[in-house]
Amino acid sequence: MNNFDKTAYWQDIDQAHHIHPFTDTADLNNRGTRVITSAKGVFIEDSNGKRYLDGMAGLWCVNIGYGRKELAEAAYKQMLELPYYNNFFQCANTPAIELSKVLAEITPEGLNHVFYANSGSEANDTVVRMVHQYWNLKGKPERTHIISRKNAYHGSTVAGASLGGMSGMHAQGGSLLRDVVHIDQPYWYGEGGDHTPEEFGLLTARKLEEKIEELGADRVGAFIGEPIQGAGGVIIPPSTYWPEIQRICKKYDILLIADEVICGFGRTGNWFGSETFDIKPDLMPMAKGMSSGYLPISAVMVGERVADVLINQCGEFTHGFTYSGHPAAAAVALENIRIMRDEKMVERVRDDIGPYFRKQLDTLKDHPLAGAVETVGLIAGMPLVDDKKTRKAFDKPGTVGTICRDACVANGVISRACGDRMVLSPPLCITHDEVDELVKRLRAALDDTAKKIGKT
Repeated sequence: MNNFDKTAYWQDIDQAHHIHPFTDTADLNNRGTRVITSAKGVFIEDSNGKRYLDGMAGLWCVNIGYGRKELAEAAYKQMLELPYYNNFFQCANTPAIELSKVLAEITPEGLNHVFYANSGSEANDTVVRMVHQYWNLKGKPERTHIISRKNAYHGSTVAGASLGGMSGMHAQGGSLLRDVVHIDQPYWYGEGGDHTPEEFGLLTARKLEEKIEELGADRVGAFIGEPIQGAGGVIIPPSTYWPEIQRICKKYDILLIADEVICGFGRTGNWFGSETFDIKPDLMPMAKGMSSGYLPISAVMVGERVADVLINQCGEFTHGFTYSGHPAAAAVALENIRIMRDEKMVERVRDDIGPYFRKQLDTLKDHPLAGAVETVGLIAGMPLVDDKKTRKAFDKPGTVGTICRDACVANGVISRACGDRMVLSPPLCITHDEVDELVKRLRAALDDTAKKIGKT
């Protein structure tokens, strides 16, 4: 059976049995699944032998790059020794214990306690439970409201989707939690009007204070935000935004949650986006780059304020998962972090490849579709616009982005379309030559898109 026959065979089975996440399955079945069969470094390969430069590190997660044998060996060794045991009933396993120590070392000061889960969604479900229980134990059970942002993404479980601010998810029953409300996002390029970025940062941050006063400060438990909104299109907040958010949280004594699922583990040029923006969170959910996606694992880092109450006043915290702190996943995460430390990957993003990535992407600013190029470290967003001078968006949001995404695939590069914003988050191991190749292929995709929509 040749490659094309094998591909057709797998596509037929996939169509018959597999419902894909975040996918129009009927449309996919008409188009045919792209079957990915291998990967190395920053490249993935499909069942027909076509290679793609993965500008998305999988789903924002393969920070260390594909094909690192050390991670496979760590999983293999641990599975031979102890493939699984739970962390309930007074038990623990050594990889989870050791990982807890390492996470306390690399996360921002004051985050010394870890609760394990298996995905970013589960981590954010855990955050909700912790917020409610914290205020219950503080004698303020009425502080149930959690304030989030429009266009935020915090997962796709009931709690995660409710925390997120994506209307399409809410329309399918994704806004089921009571007492979650949303304020405007700090998206200056698309929503800032005539304000400077600094003015707009303050205006949008102050929407938090307005919402707190509208609800009543004694009814608000927490504010949650990604340091940079990832799935929302890589929305990088103005410099004035996070300092004002923190001032407001402190003024009204509400918990601050920094969702580091995408920004964590080196993506922004620091270990965590909270360091990049000088955020001091009470709770910090994280996942993805924690194991570079090699095995599922996530965690919530718990600050002293919350940990003291949950540990010393709660008694049994009735929450957890069968695979919380899974020994093989924890062993892989430990090895992943060891390699990142030994190879100084975070420092390289900050001092070398991150600035080079920005410099090379900036060469695309002359393209008629590229409204801007916005980067921090190795994460980037590029709005595609109808008119660059006025920042005018296209009339049918998402149409041009989808065309450009497909053009990227045709040109052998993976970039994601979030509406009409093209986003990138390549593996942290990407080289200068590979950045050059990424930009070359992306420009070709932009040219093809412009030609298709008649804007050459």
